[in-house]
Amino acid sequence: MNESTGRAGGQLRGRVAMVTGASSGIGAAAARLFAAEGAAVVLMARRERELRELAIRIDAEGGRALAVPGDVARSEDVRRVVNAAVETFGHLDVAFNNAGWGTAGTDLHETEDAVFDQVMDVNVRGVWNCLRHQVPAMLAYGSGSVVNTASVAGMVATGAGAPYVAAKHAVIGMTKAAAAEYGERGIRVNSLVVGCTRTELIEGVIADHPHLEQAFVARQIQKRMADPDEVAQAALWLAGPRASFVMGAALAVDGGLTAV
Repeated sequence: MNESTGRAGGQLRGRVAMVTGASSGIGAAAARLFAAEGAAVVLMARRERELRELAIRIDAEGGRALAVPGDVARSEDVRRVVNAAVETFGHLDVAFNNAGWGTAGTDLHETEDAVFDQVMDVNVRGVWNCLRHQVPAMLAYGSGSVVNTASVAGMVATGAGAPYVAAKHAVIGMTKAAAAEYGERGIRVNSLVVGCTRTELIEGVIADHPHLEQAFVARQIQKRMADPDEVAQAALWLAGPRASFVMGAALAVDGGLTAV
């Protein structure tokens, strides 16, 4: 399949897209956008009620959605979601690995081991598990496109917790390694360097540490947080045929933070 050949009626028409962290924020915005652009979307997150409500909403808007609850940190959960995508829609050729979790406001030496483990499990092992199970399905189909959500914390120390900074650096590195391994076999792998976005995670951090709201955007050219839809648009472009010559990239969607 030649990915550079677009499909009329939507950038992702005919595609089957798996979206993790889909119950809210960037993941939910991307799921709705991908569906509106013609993809059948397979939604993964831990929160079953929110996930199923999103699937119902997408169906009501004329899209196709399958909710499969699960935890990206559990390999068997990811395997189950990928299998459900293939069994329900016949193949899997787009993945937006967006699930993430982090903390801020705690110094490295005061961070509990359990926090370090959870941040690494969700952000690094989660992407690892997704790639491990998504790539074979894409190889079987003959092509694919993967977008991993990284962060400006994957480029510079942002004030987020040290485990999160380390984890997002790892996501960018894993993205480059996967792109190098599978690019010649028809699978593009890229990452999004996401700046501060109004998601539940960020709102929770700000609620606990109000002084961080201004700190998060102070280094940006645009002194505001992104809307989840703005990040979803970048994910759509990377996932779709218009980015057919983009491989191993870390695309900044950060209000200019990493430019200055």
